[in-house]
Amino acid sequence: MKMVSKSIIFYIILFSVNIKAQDYDGKLPPAENNCNGIFLSYVFISRTKELPHVKNATAQAWAFKATATVLNAGIYELKNWKIFIGFQNRELLVSASNAVLLSGDDFPAPVGNGTYLAGYPQADLKTSIDTAGDVKKIQAEIELTGTQFGIKPPGYPMPKTIKLFNDGYKCPAAKRKATKMHVCCVKDPKFKVKNFTTKYFPRQSGDLLISYDVMQAYPNNYQAQVTIQNSNPLGRLDQWNLTWEWMRGEFIYSMRGAYTRKKDYSNCVYGAAGQYYKDFDFSKVLNCEKKPTIADLPRERAQDKDVGMLPFCCRNGSIMPTVMNATNSKSVFQLQVYKLPPDLNLTALYPPERWKIVGLLNPDYKCGQALRVDEAQFLDPTGLHATVIAIASWQIVCNITKPKDRANRCCVSYSAYYNDSAIPCNTCACGCDNSVKCSQNAPGLLLPPEALLVPFANRREKSLYWAKLKHYHVPKQLPCGDKCGVTINWHIDSNYKSGWTARITLFNWGAVNFVDWFVGIQFKKTGSGFAQAFSFNGTLLRNINDTIFLKGLPGLNYLMAEADGPKPGDPRVPGKQQSVLRFNKKHLKGIDILKGDGFPTKLLFNGEECALPTHLLAADGRKWRAKSWVIAIITLLTFLLMLKDLQ
Repeated sequence: MKMVSKSIIFYIILFSVNIKAQDYDGKLPPAENNCNGIFLSYVFISRTKELPHVKNATAQAWAFKATATVLNAGIYELKNWKIFIGFQNRELLVSASNAVLLSGDDFPAPVGNGTYLAGYPQADLKTSIDTAGDVKKIQAEIELTGTQFGIKPPGYPMPKTIKLFNDGYKCPAAKRKATKMHVCCVKDPKFKVKNFTTKYFPRQSGDLLISYDVMQAYPNNYQAQVTIQNSNPLGRLDQWNLTWEWMRGEFIYSMRGAYTRKKDYSNCVYGAAGQYYKDFDFSKVLNCEKKPTIADLPRERAQDKDVGMLPFCCRNGSIMPTVMNATNSKSVFQLQVYKLPPDLNLTALYPPERWKIVGLLNPDYKCGQALRVDEAQFLDPTGLHATVIAIASWQIVCNITKPKDRANRCCVSYSAYYNDSAIPCNTCACGCDNSVKCSQNAPGLLLPPEALLVPFANRREKSLYWAKLKHYHVPKQLPCGDKCGVTINWHIDSNYKSGWTARITLFNWGAVNFVDWFVGIQFKKTGSGFAQAFSFNGTLLRNINDTIFLKGLPGLNYLMAEADGPKPGDPRVPGKQQSVLRFNKKHLKGIDILKGDGFPTKLLFNGEECALPTHLLAADGRKWRAKSWVIAIITLLTFLLMLKDLQ
């Protein structure tokens, strides 16, 4: 009798479980039914203990699986959906289906402080009204896999929150029960909706704008044009390298105006492309990498009939600020892309994702997702007064960032007429070589100004002699060098009643020549007083925090690489450029050059922000002030001496 009872109970439980599963598949849960907006849910599915197995629960790694759902339960279409998942257990996200990281990072990605996800390839969610309740068009389901730490069973490693990141929506606190959490985000009545006149999202603004435009389309391939446009007056790229990730098995057949760093078609031959295109001659394919690296062509290939002959191409990867050269502020290249099933029709067009672009001693750019925008328009290449419209267009916005864990690439030293010593660049300003025995924390030793002309490896005797002469403290372990390829010395030359002068000297300790270099300088109080640069072209950008923009005049626009000394055994000689700058005090109030107002608060070389000294020079009693006519003579003599040195 007991056996029968247990069997009956088992079948009742099984029957009830099946009924619940059927009810869930056929009907929406009450929370979804009651939502008139965007319904978000997060369901923790399972986890497995990972190797190594440790006794410390907070150090034990667990592989987890979860599902996040974005459902449009409202009456407005949701374009380009984005959600935030507030992970909190040192999670490492390994994969996410139907979504990409909004940061553009690759998997696996650390998301312990939360992460933003955007839809791909389904970026827009229609309404149930417009689709007759077609779940595939109104809902996106994201399958998440990753690693988390620190939660010992039977606890559940749930996020803090989940919310919609799109403008115009308000999300209350998410409701949680055991392994599930959900929230209904509704329209914010206070949000002012912009009346867009475009079919898709309007084009965004940013530091660097990339446009991916499909110009020709065929069932199994298409031609795309990529335009990289610099929009930051202090941003720049030299010898740029662009990478992206193909999300649907595409490969590059050919390219004009640029080239891939690798010409490799083995991934096609041994992959899905080889299985589908069985009679295809892959030896003519340019690149089959999932993440190709693309570079600009050199200038001498601009008129090449096979790979050149394209406007705005072939400048060896140089993209200038518009204030410096508007014509050279963008790069363009074209590529022929082949597709794979199920995308074999004219309108199955998807851009690559996870865009990244880097340059040589340039700012770091962080690129977002590819956003569908209205079709780009171009002038007819035949010269007719006609407009060519792209078949489809996407925009990728990249903004300048400064990663916390990245060292600088250039640095600044300080000197002044009122102090015998110069403050060198900060210790390890651009990183440190751990194999060298030196202190990475000790401040740099004060130097005689002429020592700045000598490589760091040859400064030891000068710095120790100077410290002994000036009675400066010398630590037991001498500080490491700055390890910067470019250093800049800022020297306050004079200070008088109506103005002051400074001398800026650029040193190139690297092996690469810098062509058409520029420097941007900002001050806390004195920038607006800039009057003149004597051997550089100087412009005051009042709309950018009174930034002084310097570039070399013809003949001085090259910052040459480091070279050997004049005699065997002599220290190596850096490439050098120098100019004197003159400032007025007429409209400036409350400034004191001797107390530091003459030193910049921000200095950039080719768009890269340089490390500044952490302290300023103190006046040592020589508070000499000159009359303006004396300053004029000194400035002129300095300028003539520099010209003689250049000759």
